[in-house]
Amino acid sequence: MEGVYFLGYDLGSSSVKASLIEAKTGTLVASAISPDVEMEIISPHKGWAEQHPEVWWSNVIKATHQLLKKSQVAANHIKAIGISYQMHGLVLVNKDQQVLRPSIIWCDSRAVSIGEDAFRKLGEIYCLERLLNSPGNFTASKLKWVKENEPAIYDQIDKVMLPGDYLAMKMTDQIMTTVPGLSEGIMWDYQKQVLPERLFKLYEIAPELIPEIVPTFSMQGALTSDAAKTLGLTANTPITYRAGDQPNNAFSLNVLNPGEIATTAGTSGVIYGVVDKPVSDKNSRVNTFVHSNYTNNTPRYGVLLCVNGTGILNSWLRKNLSLKGLLVDYNTMNDMASDIPIGSEGLSVLPFGNGAERMLQNADIGAGFHRLDLNRHTNAHLCRAVQEGIVFALGYGFQVFRALGLQSNVIRAGHANMFLSEIFCEAFANITNTTLELYNTDGAQGAARAAGVGASFYQGFEEAFDNLQCIKTYEPNSQQQPSYQQAFEQWKDILETQLAKQ
Repeated sequence: MEGVYFLGYDLGSSSVKASLIEAKTGTLVASAISPDVEMEIISPHKGWAEQHPEVWWSNVIKATHQLLKKSQVAANHIKAIGISYQMHGLVLVNKDQQVLRPSIIWCDSRAVSIGEDAFRKLGEIYCLERLLNSPGNFTASKLKWVKENEPAIYDQIDKVMLPGDYLAMKMTDQIMTTVPGLSEGIMWDYQKQVLPERLFKLYEIAPELIPEIVPTFSMQGALTSDAAKTLGLTANTPITYRAGDQPNNAFSLNVLNPGEIATTAGTSGVIYGVVDKPVSDKNSRVNTFVHSNYTNNTPRYGVLLCVNGTGILNSWLRKNLSLKGLLVDYNTMNDMASDIPIGSEGLSVLPFGNGAERMLQNADIGAGFHRLDLNRHTNAHLCRAVQEGIVFALGYGFQVFRALGLQSNVIRAGHANMFLSEIFCEAFANITNTTLELYNTDGAQGAARAAGVGASFYQGFEEAFDNLQCIKTYEPNSQQQPSYQQAFEQWKDILETQLAKQ
C-alpha cells in the first residue's frame, strides 16, 4: 500500500498492541495484539508485581510482524513511531544495556513504607508543593527499595528507565526519558523544573542514573539496523513520541485542555482530568503528573485516579468461570450480566486485589465478594457484580475529583476494554452522573497519532484529531439512578467496614 503511515505501540500489563494509521486521514489501517493470552505478572511475595522487560520486547516483535502481515503496508512507508507504556515501572540496565532484574511494575506495593517514611521526613509542604505527591510506591521509591535490599544489583546500574524508555532503547540503542515520565516516577521538582534534589539526597540516588531528557513530541532516536531487521521495519525510522499510558489515553481522546476528563478501564481503571495549575490531595488519593502536552508557556497537568483491580478482576473471573481450559469470552460474560437486575440482587464486589490502592491511602484490603447468597446467586450475578463493583470504585474515587474542583459533566473513553460492555457504560454514566462519550480510538492509535505530531507531519493537535469520532453516548438515566445509588450505598458501607479493620 502506498502513502504515509504512523505506527503506535501500547505496552500494557497484559499485552502489547500495535496500530498503524494512515497519516492524511488518521484512519486505522490495522492492529495486532501479542500475546493471545495475558502476559504473566510475577508475584514471588505478597504485594510484589514484576514482569520481564525481555518479554515486553518479544511481544513488540510479534505484534509488529502480525501488523505488517495484516496491513500489507511496506515498511518504508512507515514514517514515525510512537510509544505508550504502563506507567511507574522500574527498569534497570548496566553499561551494556543489559537488564539487571525484572521490572518492578506499577501495581507492586513493596515500597509503600519507603514512600511513607520519605513523606514524613521531607514534610507535607515540600512533597505536595514541589513533588505534587507523596513519594508513595512510585518509581523513585522502588529504586530506593533496590538500593536497600539488592545492593549488588544497585551497584551495577548505569541508567534507570521507565518501560517506554526501555522499548525506545531496544529500538534506538539510545537511553532517554521525558519530563512527564520523570513526574510519574516522582522524580521531578515542579517548582524548579529540575530533578528533585532533596528526595534524591534522602534516597541516595545519583542524578547520573537518570537518562537524557527529551521533549515528549520530538525526534528521540531512530531504529538501528539490527532493531529494524528484528521488527521487519526500515532502519532510521524515527521514534517521535513516548508517554505513559494514562496521559497517552487522554491524548488519544483529545483531552488536552483544562476541565476535560478521560477514563479507561484496562488492567487498571483510571479517571484522568487535565488542569492548568498544580493540584494536590493531602491524602494522596489521587496524583498529579505533567501531561503530555505540557509546555512552560501553557502548563498542563494530569490529575489521575487509579483503581488497580479493574480488568484484571474481570479477567480473573473469566478464567475461573471457564471449564476444561475453554475460556468463556467477554461478550458471553456481558450477556450473562445483562440478565441480572441493577444491584446484582444484593451481591457486592470490592475490586481491590491488585496491590495497595492509592485511592484508599495505600490500604491493601484485597478483592472480595460480599453478601453472596448460595441459593440465589449464579455465575451471571458474579459477572454483573464484578462490573458494578469496578464502577462503584471509580465512582467512589470520582468524589475526590469533584472535591478538587474537576467538575466536567462529560467524560471521554475509547471504545475498548471494559467500555465495550453496555452494562459497564450504563453503570458508569449513572454513578458518576456524567455523560459518557465513547470514541473510535485506543492507546495504540493515540500513540500513532502522536508520532505524527512529533514528526511535525501535523501542524498541531487539532489537525491530528480531524477524524476522531464519538460513536456512542451514555447519559445518566433518572429511572435507573435510584437503583444504582442504593447498590452503591451498600457497596460503600461494605468498603468502610473493611477499611476499619485495617
